[in-house]
Amino acid sequence: MKCTFGATVALAGVDLRVPAERCTVLVGESGSGKSTLLRCFNRLVTPDAGTVRVRGRDVSQEPPDALRRSIGYVPQHGGLLPHWTVLGNVALVPRLLGLDDALERGRTCLDQVGLPPTDFAARWPRRLSGGQRQRVALARALAAEPDIVLLDEPFGALDALTRSDVQRLFADLRRARSFSALLVTHDLREAVALADEIAVLRAGEILQVAPPAELLAHPREGYVAALLDRAGVGA
Repeated sequence: MKCTFGATVALAGVDLRVPAERCTVLVGESGSGKSTLLRCFNRLVTPDAGTVRVRGRDVSQEPPDALRRSIGYVPQHGGLLPHWTVLGNVALVPRLLGLDDALERGRTCLDQVGLPPTDFAARWPRRLSGGQRQRVALARALAAEPDIVLLDEPFGALDALTRSDVQRLFADLRRARSFSALLVTHDLREAVALADEIAVLRAGEILQVAPPAELLAHPREGYVAALLDRAGVGA
């Protein structure tokens, strides 16, 4: 798969398979193509060449709105609608899907992310802390019970303690719900903690895909070893 923006090559011949019910984490420096690759899966970006398949189907043949409603998505900084309440944000996708229990699904998900609906359902996003906003964004992504969730630097703006708490929450929810996850981060420690497989990108190319233990023990490229060493997670 290839993708360019003007003269900039965002993806150069990328080939990646995301296993079902696993967490694949994309890591690399800024500009490596991580977010572009992630957004190809829900048609927020259309590649210039190659095929993207979700559930075995070519996404270019899927209606964009229907595809996006079937995939959970946590954008960087949460992307909450500021003029909607917390419950309105979380229940958005079930409502768009016409589910009669949209609000109940929203309340259930708020409970599952540690935000009791009696305290948080009627709040506005601007009245939440950064960690609370990311919990709401995660609840919104899960409210329609998708089998696939995409996350773009979902914890990057949080302080260290809050980040650790929300990472653990995500890991617990993924194990409980068994959804497939594709997560973008520049933090290799986060990748090692959350991933079943890590894909290392550089300049629009995937250099190595491996489980964390294998990546740490046997980095395939000099760049991968240097990246691990700079992050302090090398073997």
